[in-house]
Amino acid sequence: MGEPSRRTTISAALNQSGLYGRVARQKPLLSKSIEVSDPGEEYVMSYNLRGLALIFNQEYFSPELRLPHRHGTKADKNNLLRRLEELSFAVRPYDNLNRQEVLAVINDAVNWSHTEADCFLCVFLSHGENECVFARDGKLSIRDLTHTFKGDRCPSLVCKPKIFIFQACRGDKHDEPVSPIVDVVDCEVHANQLVVDVGTVHTLPAGADFLMCYSVAEGYFSHRETLNGSWYIQDLCEVLQEYGTRLEITEMMTLVNRRVSLRRVENCADRNAIGKKQVPCYTSMLTKKLYFRSKKL
Repeated sequence: MGEPSRRTTISAALNQSGLYGRVARQKPLLSKSIEVSDPGEEYVMSYNLRGLALIFNQEYFSPELRLPHRHGTKADKNNLLRRLEELSFAVRPYDNLNRQEVLAVINDAVNWSHTEADCFLCVFLSHGENECVFARDGKLSIRDLTHTFKGDRCPSLVCKPKIFIFQACRGDKHDEPVSPIVDVVDCEVHANQLVVDVGTVHTLPAGADFLMCYSVAEGYFSHRETLNGSWYIQDLCEVLQEYGTRLEITEMMTLVNRRVSLRRVENCADRNAIGKKQVPCYTSMLTKKLYFRSKKL
């Protein structure tokens, strides 16, 4: 699926792709009366369209930010695009947008009617700092981005899962304090090297029916291979490919945590990083079980 122009709206892009026209006209299948305490209750996922999935892929940054290029992030974007399309998401990838362009896409997604969609998903592949992630020319507040999709702003997503995934550094440590790597070469990378995404991102609650997924626990480096992409997105996409239609989402995210935690730094410009580890984390405000079972289109 090609990337839309920066001025192309979400609705127009979906209309062009034919995905919007395939949205189911039937009402969701409602289960029989279920007690609130039923541990097996699931989110309704019976529409033809799984939902909109936005991927904000930031490889390059304005010189004044003094942030290294994120070599390997194209592999992450392409890997995610394939896996999410296999799960019936309508995926819209965007490369190197500035702050205003990101906010315009987010605003378009908020105003798009999600009434006939199961859920919403948004991925940021970038550097991070404090409570922000970086667009090409500056910071974006994670709190503001996620709160935009709460019920008072986006009523068509009320009681539906809203999933946010952040591939970004969240500190300056591996599993013990080390110096961050900032001398990433700006030329084309031909050999696979291990580097880190810079900055600090704090875990932020977002509200009911949100799932916040982070590539690393707060305070630590997030590792990225310059050819193969980040550890976290590599393992997330493998888990989605193997178990995406079978396991509940928090079970999948726990499996991703385990797989990433088994990795260790083997080859890195910073010799102090050799042997160090990474452990992702997620914060779930989901109120039911969430499955991406296969759809019959």
